Amino acid sequence: MKFLKSLAVAAAAVVALGAGRADAGNVPGVTDTEIHIGQWGPQTGPAAPWGAVARGTEVLFQMINDAGGIHGRKIVYHSFDDQYNPARTKAGVKELVEGGPGIFAFVGGVGSATGMAVKDYLNERGIVWVGPAAGSLQWITPPQKNLFAVYPLYVEEAKVLVDYLVTQEKKSKIAILYANDEYGKNGLQGAKGQLARHGLEPVIEVGVGRADRDLKSHVLKLKQSGADTVIMWVNPTHAVITLKTAAAMKFAPQWVSSSTLSDAPLMTAISGGLWKNVIFTSFSELPSSQSPLMLDYRKAFDKYAKKGERWGVFFLAGIAFAEPLVEGLKRAGRDLTHDSLIAALESLKDFQGIMGRIGYGPGERQGQKEVFVAKTDETGLKVIQLSDWMRPN
Repeated sequence: MKFLKSLAVAAAAVVALGAGRADAGNVPGVTDTEIHIGQWGPQTGPAAPWGAVARGTEVLFQMINDAGGIHGRKIVYHSFDDQYNPARTKAGVKELVEGGPGIFAFVGGVGSATGMAVKDYLNERGIVWVGPAAGSLQWITPPQKNLFAVYPLYVEEAKVLVDYLVTQEKKSKIAILYANDEYGKNGLQGAKGQLARHGLEPVIEVGVGRADRDLKSHVLKLKQSGADTVIMWVNPTHAVITLKTAAAMKFAPQWVSSSTLSDAPLMTAISGGLWKNVIFTSFSELPSSQSPLMLDYRKAFDKYAKKGERWGVFFLAGIAFAEPLVEGLKRAGRDLTHDSLIAALESLKDFQGIMGRIGYGPGERQGQKEVFVAKTDETGLKVIQLSDWMRPN
């Protein structure tokens, strides 16, 4: 497949692909010296800014490999560009799983619809999937043995945002602009439900189709609704088109977004400077954090990231979503199987890397349940944290 690109990040000492199987039961994707991990993500197309997630994971694995790997094994990382297209996701994942040495586990993977295209396929094969890069309820409804969600649920993010807007910003005329897919509908569901708890309802709900590019009618509806606040649950391309169209129409509400649009410098750059005073949620420490772990990751970025790469929210998200998988691999020990990894992941209680606290257990597959609220400044480049880690009321 032309669009399939395998990114091997094993150190020079790693043996060639196809080396002998592991002594622990001939587990697909595991050899005596390697663990094969896969991921998909949009490197091109309307959601391309989210492609940094997969590239961030690559740097984390390079960092781990150069430190000796995990229990004598190096991670061999395979990722491909699915263009945010579920059909491409499904084809690419199948090719990785059924070809070569196979894939032991998947990590990340941007998109609710793309993830849904492969969720059952991975489950049927018992392949562990950690940290889908989306906050869909579908990952945990019902819980599946092999699927471990990390990203806070969009429904819960939306509730936190609504609570903040109503109680702290005293907003009541709130509109919702949402992608007409699994991602956007999860945000819509959470926002509507929490508004109802405050005795409110959206002044208008406006859906956006994946292929929509002229959003004049969408923005006109928002403006005519009398909304003074708009919560966006859309991809970066649609967010930029919305703000540019609104500026041309002289419509200037308080813009609000989920963590999916929280990379302030990037959004400011691609919006032509319009990403000012935007309120959003964050699922991890800010890129400017001076915590010891974040500083270690920043050093790894400086050492391993490809020329032209940019340190930011989406890039470090690829590190953050993979942290629980790495910890699980360490706890699983040398005798690595899907069952030993699952047991190790279920042992995580209040594990914390650069995200909020993460924990699993038998029947519990939603790892992180907290976010914090932040806002860009007048330049759109600086981010101000407005709250501590929060769960919805």
